[in-house]
Amino acid sequence: DSHGQKMSKSKGNVLDPLDLIDGIDLETLVKKRTTGLMQPQMAPKIEKLTRKDFPDGIPAFGTDALRFTFAAMASTGRDINFDLPRVEGYRNFCNKLWNAARYVLMNTEGQDCGQDNDDVVLSAADLWIISRFQQTAKTVMDTVKQYRMDLASQAIYEFTWNEYCDWYLELSKPVLNNADSSAEALRGTRRTLVRVLDALLRLAHPFMPYITEEIWQKVAPLAGAQGETIMSQNFPVPEDDKVDQQATAEIEWVKQFILGIRQIRGEMNINPGKAVPVLIQNGSDSDQQLLTKHEQYIQFLGKTESITWLNSGDEAPEASTCLVGNMKVLIPLAGLIDKEAEAARLSKDLEKRQKELDGLDRQLSNANFVDKARPEVVDKVKQRRAETAAAIENLQEQLKRIKSL
Repeated sequence: DSHGQKMSKSKGNVLDPLDLIDGIDLETLVKKRTTGLMQPQMAPKIEKLTRKDFPDGIPAFGTDALRFTFAAMASTGRDINFDLPRVEGYRNFCNKLWNAARYVLMNTEGQDCGQDNDDVVLSAADLWIISRFQQTAKTVMDTVKQYRMDLASQAIYEFTWNEYCDWYLELSKPVLNNADSSAEALRGTRRTLVRVLDALLRLAHPFMPYITEEIWQKVAPLAGAQGETIMSQNFPVPEDDKVDQQATAEIEWVKQFILGIRQIRGEMNINPGKAVPVLIQNGSDSDQQLLTKHEQYIQFLGKTESITWLNSGDEAPEASTCLVGNMKVLIPLAGLIDKEAEAARLSKDLEKRQKELDGLDRQLSNANFVDKARPEVVDKVKQRRAETAAAIENLQEQLKRIKSL
């Protein structure tokens, strides 16, 4: 269970899978756990623990979330502490897949998705997601053959959440929402959206049969799939000839560029919706070519006001900087933030962090604590101390930068 105890009816800590799927209220759960015990004297203790661990009962997580949780936890050679947040996390994953399908259907239903027309133009993002799917399918097949369902489910999770949903769906918007996009480009992006989703549903079906079947019934006609059910479809087989190394490298460059801009926004507390000017220094000819080719992605996802290249002799203004390879991406701070308000916020945060650091130092200088506490507890305090010191250094650098504006 969540406390590391073996699940046993005599301990009253068994979880019925049906209760996780359908949900159960607290009083019914208590009655269920305290009825028919081999040791009736344990009932008060079991009731107390149940009310502590499940104060609101157990919410309904659904079959697919529970199945995927068990697959993801099927690691070899170790005990697993099973708790509700794990199942909740994979229920959120099911919701993520459902919402991704809604976006795809919203942009493809009633549209030409290129299933009967090969006159398509695939963008770098299209080629990238197709490449990444081939690599994910190979990982899933290899790990399933080794009976490592945990690694297979992790590969599906990472691809679905971090690549298809978080990146590809966003990268498709500059094409789909651009009035200047050609019919061939629109057709290519729509076809990629539905074909990759169709293949992903087939890949995930053994792990999450119900939601994948429900979505596939709507996606199949758009993807040109034949058959009454996803169960009769072929399991995806990786195709090495569809892996485009150049497109993969280009989109990874774009991702690092956009992540750098987002990191600066977060560190300097710049409004996410505010367009920012971007300066570039030390860029190579390759960087210039990539920016020219993929500027629409960076402008859309990075919310840039302008992108300007600085010559080797130009002096950069006071700015926050991130690196994309050897290229510097700078965002000038003047005019983007309220100098006084930001300085006050940073000073307040710095004071709070300094008090926290002082407390940790006192704790670590206490010989009784260091000598008597468990080593893992001491190590955890030391780690918190190092993280707090790093945060203070970062805040001091930000405050210095703000005051120099």
